[in-house]
Amino acid sequence: MSAPNPLRRLIDKANTYPTWLSRRIITWAFCSKVKLAGTAGLEILSTDGRTVTMRQRNLKKAQNHIGSVHAAAMALLAESATGFIFGLNLPGDKLPLIKSMQICYLTRAQGDMQAVARISDEQIQAMQSQERGEALIAVTVTDSTGAQTIECDMLWAWVAKKSR
Repeated sequence: MSAPNPLRRLIDKANTYPTWLSRRIITWAFCSKVKLAGTAGLEILSTDGRTVTMRQRNLKKAQNHIGSVHAAAMALLAESATGFIFGLNLPGDKLPLIKSMQICYLTRAQGDMQAVARISDEQIQAMQSQERGEALIAVTVTDSTGAQTIECDMLWAWVAKKSR
């Protein structure tokens, strides 16, 4: 039997509140653990446990020299979305680790960015049943026009937590 996941309990509870409040609770919880996400101003718009939608506004602090979302902020958005959905489905006795990320920048971003990350039932089953392993988490990153601005491969791994 796997250990319970405290993040999953928090998200399930937060999703019982109105959407506006749920978004704030989930974003606050995530950004309190992932400090760079808070610094960049990432927001979690929604999650159902299998999919998460995150947004990076085109804020001054996340812009590049031409006034669009910086390449590093786009990478942070994709990594955060995949890491969130991966960590949400990982048993509490396992540790999530990013193993590799490959990003291809396709076009110049316009306006705010949005990332939608998904995890499959097969990936969740493997995470629940195997002591260690890895999963390629799907993510789509688009700008305010709906254009896919980057293509990403985010490979996450899990290992057992060491007891202290």
